Amino acid sequence: MPDARATEVPTLTKAELAEMLFDQVGLNKRESKDMVEAFFDVIREALEQGDSVKLSGFGNFQLRDKPQRPGRNPKTGEVIPITARRVVTFHASQKLKGLVEERAGIVG
Repeated sequence: MPDARATEVPTLTKAELAEMLFDQVGLNKRESKDMVEAFFDVIREALEQGDSVKLSGFGNFQLRDKPQRPGRNPKTGEVIPITARRVVTFHASQKLKGLVEERAGIVG
């Protein structure tokens, strides 16, 4: 039986996004790469400043504070504290969820 972890899941990279802008929008390769980088820089900077990012029809990036909680060392069983932290969450829009479900129905 093949190892499920060995199965490659297709992943869209920033370089591929830039290539798509080059092909579909007509920007040159440098402009395409710069536009992709600028897009992600704007999102990253907003999140660093504590802002949420809402992309209509796509979804929302939000910050969530997670309190300290008890954890356990799996080797020793010792209880250790997991420190409080701030994490980024993504919630897909209803429109995106619907499109993904629709596509899954076609493919699956």
